[in-house]
Amino acid sequence: MKRIRVRRTIRTTALGAGALIISLGGLPASPVQAAAAEPAPRIDLRVLVVSDGGPATAAIAAELDSAGTPYTVVDLAETGRPVIDAAFLADEVDGRPRARFQAVVLPNDQPLPAGSQEMAALAAYERAYAIPQVDAYTYAQPQAGLEYPVNGGYAGPVDGITAQVTPAGKAGPFGYLDGAFDFEDNDPSVDESWGFLSRPRAGADFTTYVDAPVPGGTSRGSLVGEYRHDGRRELVVTFVANRHQQQFRLLARGIVDWMTQGTRLGTSRNWFSVHVDDVLAADDRWDTELDCTPGDVDCPPGQGTPDPIRMTPDDVGRAVEWSRSRNFTLDLAFNGGGSVEYREEHGGTDPLADRLTRDRGAFRWINHTYDHPYLGCEQDVSVVPWKCATDPDGSVRYIGRDEISRQIADNRQWAERAGLPLENGELVTGEHSGLALLPQQPEDNPHLAPALADNGVTWLASDNSRDPVQRRIGPALTVSRHPMNVFYNVGRAAEQVDEYNWIYTSRAQGGSGICEDSATTTCLDAPLDPATGYTDHIVPLEARIAMGHVLANDPRPHFIHQSNLAEDRIAYPVLDRILDQYAALYADNTPLVSPRMQDVGAELRERAAWDRAVKSGQVTAYRIGGTVTVTAPTGTAVRATMPSGTTRVLPDGPAAFGEPYACTVSGSLPPGPGQDGVTLSLPSAPAAGSPAAGPARSTVPAPDGPVPPGVARPVVPGAER
Repeated sequence: MKRIRVRRTIRTTALGAGALIISLGGLPASPVQAAAAEPAPRIDLRVLVVSDGGPATAAIAAELDSAGTPYTVVDLAETGRPVIDAAFLADEVDGRPRARFQAVVLPNDQPLPAGSQEMAALAAYERAYAIPQVDAYTYAQPQAGLEYPVNGGYAGPVDGITAQVTPAGKAGPFGYLDGAFDFEDNDPSVDESWGFLSRPRAGADFTTYVDAPVPGGTSRGSLVGEYRHDGRRELVVTFVANRHQQQFRLLARGIVDWMTQGTRLGTSRNWFSVHVDDVLAADDRWDTELDCTPGDVDCPPGQGTPDPIRMTPDDVGRAVEWSRSRNFTLDLAFNGGGSVEYREEHGGTDPLADRLTRDRGAFRWINHTYDHPYLGCEQDVSVVPWKCATDPDGSVRYIGRDEISRQIADNRQWAERAGLPLENGELVTGEHSGLALLPQQPEDNPHLAPALADNGVTWLASDNSRDPVQRRIGPALTVSRHPMNVFYNVGRAAEQVDEYNWIYTSRAQGGSGICEDSATTTCLDAPLDPATGYTDHIVPLEARIAMGHVLANDPRPHFIHQSNLAEDRIAYPVLDRILDQYAALYADNTPLVSPRMQDVGAELRERAAWDRAVKSGQVTAYRIGGTVTVTAPTGTAVRATMPSGTTRVLPDGPAAFGEPYACTVSGSLPPGPGQDGVTLSLPSAPAAGSPAAGPARSTVPAPDGPVPPGVARPVVPGAER
């Protein structure tokens, strides 16, 4: 479902151009390296993705894109595509043999006609340079090191199965996972994933990394495994998924680490930060009879009686207790004017502000403006929906520079008096106002950028559903935030369900019909039960959506509102579900990274610069023997992931590189003094459990029966949703 935005009344190290030194322990020496008279070959750090247009190769390409790992796509269906021959795969540079790709991704184990010159060229290339191959989605068969599924295995939908990372997978490329995980089954009426479960073929050098129980039987079958044969290594994946499905997202990192041997350009983390807006203010409440929010602009003027929602000191105590028990820090975006107004109306007292001030160290704090006004155009609320007020000549009237500046500065001064640990460069305007808002305000308020400059604002929040790409507003860069579909104008679960039904049901079912009129929003089959709809439908759905962001290397924060921590405290079931699911899926070596807003902004800025350099062909990286050299435009931080134990080589001695994460170390850094680039030295023998360590070996038992000859490869459905 599309989210409807309703209105309210582990850090990373900065990576630079450089040279990387690597030892590829456990890999076979290539014939080129074995010939003493031949110079060691150059292996370019770039992945070849051969696509048949299906979701499996597209998902791996998306993972490479997300991390900033260079790759080249050859679309087999494209007229005039390059021919995959020896000249395409390898050549010579400065008298040295060059392998142009460090890994090969194929849509299956045999995407080109058997015996074709292109398949022969790929096989010869992989043998010559010890290049790993990923079969993104292939049929279980002897050619892939597996028995046919008809011989005690399974072929069919794999929705809802519980997969398990094997001991070999834990010791190898999937050591960042805790072990078991479920395949998605979001719609019982739809086959969302298809796969084959089968045991390794007798005598095959096959190591299973991820398996699952065979439905209707007592044995287990491989879903992901490594097949070594003919001097080559293949990662055999026997299920299909698209880039968004959780089972792929969980395994994507390990697939990429396996094929790049734990040494690649690009970085990735699992990120999750939560901003709580409108702290110290009060949020207007949804009226379940009027189906609008009295006091806000979605109700006609004068309709209904406002019934605001505001946290209490007990709600603060719960937030502090929750944060400490979960080891998770909330970012509170506050409006100091809300406290001043409350004191004026309550004899000078504000127990909420007093409690927040006392417990200020339990949270991070963000300036959300003093009074939370709309800082874009002047709003004409005499109509619903509102429109921008205009002058007689038709020009839009905007909130002025002085008022915007006052809202920023007054809230900053309130924070200083309260002793809040504030980062002055961060700002969240009320409703992200001042930025363009379609359809009413198609352009930014022209007075916004000068006011940001007046107050030294360098990071400005935006709504990811409307403004997802980082852009510059005067001196500031935007930091887009994901809105969570836990509404700002509800404090009770029943109110949330009532408003949810209004938005997401058809007119015939008593809803607004918004979902019917939208090209991207789907309607509920039936209204949710007010008593159970929040727990049974909204909580799991919102947690799943947020987990999709967490597992997609997306650092953008999520945001909710102070009303969601009050009354029924409906935010906690969603947040708890996300944190509990994550803890059950990932090992301790892969913690959630929860940066504050300015660090997210810096990550997005650095990532965008790196991606531009990679996609414009300005990044070059290659390995010669034990040395990898990376060049990039001046001022561009090189981002890389390397085996644990990597050190940085500097003129005055070695230094540690990167931060440990998911069985590797990764980060970004500029060249050292007097250096044109960065030099890294990797351990000669990767530790057990690192992706470069190679698989644990296993003895494959003999099959129970004969292998059916001549079994044809079936046509299977894709997984795109």
